[in-house]
Amino acid sequence: MAVRVAPKSASRGKSAARSAPTRTAADLSKWPIHDVFEEYKKSRCERIRNYLMEKFLPLVRYNAERIHTRLPDEVDVDDLVSAGVFGLKDAIENFDLGRKVKFETYCAPRIRGAILDELRSMDWVPRLVRHRTARVEGARQQIEMESGQPASDRQIADRIGISMEDFEKYKRDSVARNTRSLSARCFPSDGSRDVREIDVIKDETQINPLAEMHRRDLKDLITKGLSRAERLIIILYYYEGMTMKEIGATLDLSESRVSQMHSSVLLRLKAQMQHRSRELEPVE
Repeated sequence: MAVRVAPKSASRGKSAARSAPTRTAADLSKWPIHDVFEEYKKSRCERIRNYLMEKFLPLVRYNAERIHTRLPDEVDVDDLVSAGVFGLKDAIENFDLGRKVKFETYCAPRIRGAILDELRSMDWVPRLVRHRTARVEGARQQIEMESGQPASDRQIADRIGISMEDFEKYKRDSVARNTRSLSARCFPSDGSRDVREIDVIKDETQINPLAEMHRRDLKDLITKGLSRAERLIIILYYYEGMTMKEIGATLDLSESRVSQMHSSVLLRLKAQMQHRSRELEPVE
C-alpha cells in the first residue's frame, strides 16, 4: 500500500507559521511599536491585537473624559469608554504603516467618532432639530452682543435668513430639545452624598409652615378693627378668590355696595400703614 508523505520543508513551514504568532506575542513590550504592527499585519494574531488594545486603552479613557466634561452628569464616562474601545479596535485593524503616521494621531479621530456615534444613538432629538436650535441660539447671542439688548424674533429671522413662518417652526422644534434626568446631580452637598434633581423638586401639595404663618398673621393684621361685613369682604375677595358679585350674593348686598365697602377698607388700611411707617422711622 502506497503512503503519501508531505515534503518536510512544507510541513516545517506550516508549523513555523502557526507557532510564530505565539512566540512573538510572548514579549511584545520589548519590541518597537512599528515592529508589533508589522507582525500583526502579517499574522493577524489575536494575542497581538489584545496587546495593542491594552497598550492604547489610556487614549480611549483620555478622549472619553475630555468629551464627558461637556456632557450632563447623567452620562456615564464608562459608557463612552466602551464605545471608544470599538473605535480603537477599528483603528488597529485598518492602520496603514505605509502612511508614515503615528498610530496615536491616526486612532484619536476614530475613537472620538465612535464615542460621538454612541452619543447620537442615545439622543432622542433629531440632528436637524439640534442644528436649527444651534443656529437660532447663535444668531441670538450675536445680536445681543452687538446691540446690548434682547434680540427680537424678527432680528433673529433676518440674521439667519429665513421667513417668520419658518422661524416659528424653528421655535416649535426647539421647545422640546432637552430632557433632564431626575437622578442628575443638582449641586454638591457638605456630606458624601450629592444632591440630585429629585431631591429639590417642589412639592406643590405640601404647605410651607412659615409662609402659612405669615399669611395668617397678615390676615389678622389687615382685618383687625373691621366690621363683620368688611372683614368678610376682604377675606372672601383676597383669600378665597371670589368676585364682587359672588360676595354680594353671599352677604345679601349689591355688587356696587360691596365694591364701595371694599374701596373704603383699602383707604383706611392705607392710612394705617402710612401712620405705622412714620412711627417706625428713626428719630434724629
